[in-house]
Amino acid sequence: MELNENVVNQQEEKLVEKVEVQKTETKTESSAPAQERKQRAPRQQRRRPRRDNRNQFTERVVSIKRVSKTVKGGRRIRFTALVVIGDGRGRVGYGTGKANEVPDAIKKALENARNNLIRVPMVKGDTIPHEIMGRFGASKVFLKPAIQGKGVIAGGPVRAVLELAGIKNIYSKVYGSRTSINVVRATINGIENLKIATRVAELRGKNVKEVL
Repeated sequence: MELNENVVNQQEEKLVEKVEVQKTETKTESSAPAQERKQRAPRQQRRRPRRDNRNQFTERVVSIKRVSKTVKGGRRIRFTALVVIGDGRGRVGYGTGKANEVPDAIKKALENARNNLIRVPMVKGDTIPHEIMGRFGASKVFLKPAIQGKGVIAGGPVRAVLELAGIKNIYSKVYGSRTSINVVRATINGIENLKIATRVAELRGKNVKEVL
């Protein structure tokens, strides 16, 4: 009887040792992937950085006006916003928005401005290549290049467009109507009609030296 009990005890001890060995093996196997996970960078860091085009633009609200519409029940009051955006490196745009609240009107104007971006041709000295007269409706905006260090000589809506476009030295003068939206459109019209020497040479089929 004692022999049988000894044999049973030995078998139980062997079983316990086997179970402990299996547990340690499973722990080491499970800890290895965990260590690999710790060593690997988080998923957000491993992803390729996404460029957010919205954050690279500077926004400036030029004007906010309250407008009303007379309907059967009375007056319906809304707000219109005029916004100019630019990256300071040659891209600029403007937009308008109308809504029942001012923040919503500004939001709509910003979306409209992002869809109306234009490229501004600039030359050495952060100025425009030549004189130009921009026109829209009854507004006229005269733009003239300035020497380096002169600054932006402009006021109101014209200054907003030129500064956000990245132009740092320029003269300007507004003629005719001073309505904000018309002045902004006239300024954009003048910028769109600017041409650098290489572009003029291509249009005329000549060298840049011959054009200059």
